[in-house]
Amino acid sequence: MLHSGDCHCGKVQFEFESDADVTLLRCNCSICDRVGYLHLTIPQRRMMLKTSWDDLALYTFNSGIAKHYFCKNCGVKPFYIPRSNPDCFSINFRNVDQSNFGEIFIQDFDGRNWESNAGSLSYLSEQ
Repeated sequence: MLHSGDCHCGKVQFEFESDADVTLLRCNCSICDRVGYLHLTIPQRRMMLKTSWDDLALYTFNSGIAKHYFCKNCGVKPFYIPRSNPDCFSINFRNVDQSNFGEIFIQDFDGRNWESNAGSLSYLSEQ
């Protein structure tokens, strides 16, 4: 199914392919916990940015591998490239039109102990 999402002001818009029933990850790492991020991780080939990359700012920290993209206008982070799966986008489900989804499951992920738990996310790249 094709789904859509955007930032708060609508300047950043995207579409992505996903099943109707999804499992989201709720991470407790330092950044996700603060912003209430709910991860829907999909291969990069399944997401299309509908607006310009010029409307996004990039933030990296620690290893610099994860690429956190924010709207330059409203500051909302609708998606990013995760360190655990650099061939994917992690979409913040809170920035998605949820009307076409079926069952939504939320699974906790211990991102505070990322080094010990990151290996459990490898299956996300195989979708």
